[in-house]
Amino acid sequence: MPITHFPPPPGVKAPPLSFGARVGDLLFISGIPGFDANRALPDTFEAQFANVVTNFTRVLHEAGATIHDLVKVNVLLTRASDVATMNVLYAGAFGPAPYPARTTCVVLALPDPKMLIEIEGVASLAR
Repeated sequence: MPITHFPPPPGVKAPPLSFGARVGDLLFISGIPGFDANRALPDTFEAQFANVVTNFTRVLHEAGATIHDLVKVNVLLTRASDVATMNVLYAGAFGPAPYPARTTCVVLALPDPKMLIEIEGVASLAR
């Protein structure tokens, strides 16, 4: 089965990875952090979450999908105190219900010390 990769856009500094990879009717989306278009991390959790959703949606769109095609999402947070805020923001961004299956983990650190959140997921492209 062929694999289609969705690399970072030209000019975007990123680690050596594909933002997404499609295998059959499944799209696997790499962990997306809260960087803005200039690869800067805002100071607030809310701003980083908004950037994650914007970037995550862009990868979905490139594959012909939307937020509503997600079947599984993993959310990584560096602060347990952000869980309640994340749930409110998540409901607005990924809703309305039914939501994709989700795991939320609070981790010791993410690759950049300023990163507060990273989201990865799997979408179904079967229609």
